[in-house]
Amino acid sequence: MTERPQEGDVFTVERTFTKADVRAFAEVSEDTQPRHTEPDEDGRLLVHGLLTATLPTKIGGNLEVLASRLDFHFQRPVYTGDTVTCEWECTEVAEADGYLEIVGDITCTNQDGDVVMTARGEGRIYD
Repeated sequence: MTERPQEGDVFTVERTFTKADVRAFAEVSEDTQPRHTEPDEDGRLLVHGLLTATLPTKIGGNLEVLASRLDFHFQRPVYTGDTVTCEWECTEVAEADGYLEIVGDITCTNQDGDVVMTARGEGRIYD
């Protein structure tokens, strides 16, 4: 990371989830419920909530944040083929001895503009 985040900064990532993503996550997480492994009548798989939650962790990784707390609220389902956009707004940034404390409000929306997940994230960026 070249620049330190400031209060008010907004970071965004976008991802379209695939069946391969869901199947790989099902294998790793051992959450192999049929809704995640067998297509519905529209040929889609339900994306695991915690797979959707990898979007803010991608932003945190880009910022080199070591998370200390993530509180998720899953508001509507995400299916394969959905494109989800995640925005992390830095609401608090504070200098500490050898690190930066960062807090952010997170909103994930699908391609229709529907909120699918909100969260609040906290962590540290070490010097």
